Amino acid sequence: MSSKPFAMPSVADAEETARAFGSNVGEALKAVSGLNLPLPALTELQAEYLKQATNLWNLSLQRLQAPPGGDAAKPAKGKSALSDRRFASQDWEANPSAAFLAQLYLLNARTLLKLAENVEGDEKTRQRVRFAVQQWIDAASPSNYLALNPEAQRKAMETKGESIAQGLRHLWQDVQRGHVSQTDMSMFEVGRNVATTEGSVVFENELFQLIEYKPLTPEVHERPMLFVPPCINKFYILDLQPENSLIRYTVEQGHRLFVMSWRNADDSMADFTWDKYIEDGPIKAIEVVQEITGAKTLNTLGFCIGGTLLTTALAVLAARGQKPAESMTLLTTFLDFEDTGVLDLFIDEAMVQMREMTIGPASPSGGGLLKGSELASTFSFLRPNDLVWNYVVGNYLKGETPPPFDLLYWNSDSTNLPGPMFVWYLRNTYHENKLMEPGVLTVCGEKLDLRKVDTPAYIYASREDHIVPWDGAYRNLQVLSGKKRFVLGASGHIAGVINPPAKNKRSHWIGGAANPAEAKAWFDKAKEHPGSWWTDWAAWLAGHGGKKVAAPKSPGNRRYKAIEPAPGRYVKQKA
Repeated sequence: MSSKPFAMPSVADAEETARAFGSNVGEALKAVSGLNLPLPALTELQAEYLKQATNLWNLSLQRLQAPPGGDAAKPAKGKSALSDRRFASQDWEANPSAAFLAQLYLLNARTLLKLAENVEGDEKTRQRVRFAVQQWIDAASPSNYLALNPEAQRKAMETKGESIAQGLRHLWQDVQRGHVSQTDMSMFEVGRNVATTEGSVVFENELFQLIEYKPLTPEVHERPMLFVPPCINKFYILDLQPENSLIRYTVEQGHRLFVMSWRNADDSMADFTWDKYIEDGPIKAIEVVQEITGAKTLNTLGFCIGGTLLTTALAVLAARGQKPAESMTLLTTFLDFEDTGVLDLFIDEAMVQMREMTIGPASPSGGGLLKGSELASTFSFLRPNDLVWNYVVGNYLKGETPPPFDLLYWNSDSTNLPGPMFVWYLRNTYHENKLMEPGVLTVCGEKLDLRKVDTPAYIYASREDHIVPWDGAYRNLQVLSGKKRFVLGASGHIAGVINPPAKNKRSHWIGGAANPAEAKAWFDKAKEHPGSWWTDWAAWLAGHGGKKVAAPKSPGNRRYKAIEPAPGRYVKQKA
């Protein structure tokens, strides 16, 4: 149930909010109206476009007029649209009209992007223009439309229309699901073939379940380990399959592991705040782990926003004179939100106020939910060709069922967030970057100072991360005051983290003993190592685990008894 009674905002407050919102919308429109495209740049682009378009037209005419099978009927080397994987099928190459259309599209796309690059105005507005142009370009690809896609047309002819009928069935199923399917959802079930590491739920409240995993070694380190996963996703990204499970790997290294499984927010949680997520989330989990194990200190890990929640919780406890963390691992986490990459394009005062007015504590309903589908769509359109249009073409135009892929199944298993918690996070981190400023914010009744989190920290970032750019994560080194180790992995936000050693894929970079202020200076001196960063982390973590003791024979203790088997029921709740 709701944790506090709802109080309607006053008329004066509502009027002031409306005035401020209108003012900020006006400023945004003013910034757009101030954009300018320099005439010399426009003239140069026009001339270059006409030259390339003329060459393309002449080459296409030569192909049409050449005898079948002759050299002239084939596109000249380097002129083919095949360099773009959307047009890699031989159907595009074999059809002169389709080949011309694909190449004309690519020429138009390059020109539009150059136009966007040459726009003059304030930097954030320019970035938004570039982002909007890229979205339009990706959506306008001829490969996305049945009438213009020769590969989809051929398949329709070969199947006598069955591919189109199957595509329509896929479309209707996705309309009912509320998202474009990226994998065959019927092939996976949480607890059956994903999230299968053996364990037990030993505690639960209205925010999370705490899972204790069964030891896989006769002895374990005396200090337990607590994982705080992101609350905007399900925790089982850390436990997809036995061979790529960071949870199982940690248990195999001899750690007594506890993992938080966040509840998928529903209407009963619509007024939950950031303070509640801190007090009843990581702080409560730390307390329960201490009570179950008898350990005074424990090792901790936070992933993405889970790392932000964990660090905030440890700062609150530090203000209360408590320092329960023997170490802290942060995976692709922001503490300093100065440089948040492409996500910054979506966030300004007008946007934040709009969210506060609709789902924040001062909204007419006193709160609300940020739907998981909104978050999922936002993240998908950061990479639209890979995560949206690729599946529109395959699922709907060709009638193909996407192949089973556990990571994409997890990616589609979205979660809701309470509005008041989300808008506090949005304003004080991404928009105003107050979290890292000592004494500016009050959380759970305590003045927040992240410098008081002086525990040894292992900070991991992914080099191609578009959600938490690695140089932004590197800034965490300047926020925390303890001994720090920074490691950079290859690939992106998820694939970089989930990189088990056995597969010997990708690589990682480790710097020297000193951590320079600038990320580039660190990278210039860092050494690249083949394979997974997990082994480096495991060696570092072992140094903080303490001596080995006999592994517990059963989960929990007399007070905290096993409630149900892992992965528990909270993770199975759908948005």
